[in-house]
Amino acid sequence: MTMRIAIAGGGLGGLTLARILHRHDIPAVVYEREASRSARSQGGMLDLHPESGQRALAEAGLADRFRSQARPEGEEHRILDPAGRTLVHHVPRPGSFSGRPEIDRRALRDLLLDSLPGEAVAWRHRLVAAQPRPGGGFTLRFDGGHSAGCDVLVGADGARSVVRSLLTDAALYPVATRAELSIGDVDRRHPELAELVGPGNLWCVGASRILSAQRLGDGGIRVGISLPADDRHLDTLRSKRALLDVFDGWEPRLTALIEAGDDPPTPHRVEAMPAGARWTHRPGVTLLGDAAHLMPPVGEGANQAMLDAAELAAALAADPADPGSAIRAYEEAMFARIHPIAEMSARVQAMMLSPTAADDIVRFFTKGSTGS
Repeated sequence: MTMRIAIAGGGLGGLTLARILHRHDIPAVVYEREASRSARSQGGMLDLHPESGQRALAEAGLADRFRSQARPEGEEHRILDPAGRTLVHHVPRPGSFSGRPEIDRRALRDLLLDSLPGEAVAWRHRLVAAQPRPGGGFTLRFDGGHSAGCDVLVGADGARSVVRSLLTDAALYPVATRAELSIGDVDRRHPELAELVGPGNLWCVGASRILSAQRLGDGGIRVGISLPADDRHLDTLRSKRALLDVFDGWEPRLTALIEAGDDPPTPHRVEAMPAGARWTHRPGVTLLGDAAHLMPPVGEGANQAMLDAAELAAALAADPADPGSAIRAYEEAMFARIHPIAEMSARVQAMMLSPTAADDIVRFFTKGSTGS
């Protein structure tokens, strides 16, 4: 009998898993809560690392399509101080894919969706509960009353994973408060900001605060404001005026990024799981990506989710008759791989919002680098 695999969550990790399983003729259904691929913005750019995200795409047979849509020039990044002085300026080799080329999250998700048969993704299926069945497997219940069964359940359903509760009660903890703004058509409407940000990433770093900007492939800029974790910021950072007060005294050409936002800012709490979080193996269910190891957003999350997917798919393809053993092997390897990466991500996040962040970040980038 064919093993029925259900993947909760149609983000980059879940779709990568479905694609690689499909290449091995192992059917899987992705249950996604959104109504369609265009239901909401997918965020800004991400840089795909050769050893993780790019490796996963190679195993998915999508390396060439990725290169056709990636933006290696997006690797350029500058770090400025509040007075607008340049502290670090990295310029990649033109046209080179040897580093960590950037790609819009929307473009990458579309690339993965286009590689799957239409029936592989069930839209409008928000998982609300997963109940073990006496003979093995799970009954899945979705918002609106729909239900489905599966033999193997993979939780790729993000920070607020429903599937996670089947395996662990690990609690999330706050690591930062972040607000975001978008600026569209910057070359025409705000050429001075287009020049300031350049083709990649800009970080303006002060004491315990960062004003960042990222150039997108659609000609827009995504602006981010990062502050230490404090719920009071969620209430105060809902207007441009409040954000400008946070950066009072900074060089006006930097704070112009806030003034140019097309809509009011959207603040949210940034959370993570403890670096050593793991669970006891349970037959028929596992986690990947943020559901398994939510980390501070310093460039590893999507890359590790995609690598999780590639390694889990390889394990299941190598031993389809014994998914329990395949899942156990995947989990042990994933725990060992993720622990040092999660610890590093926590250190980088703390460094970026420290009172001495500018000096710390300059030292960090002169010794090595992390993702954007």
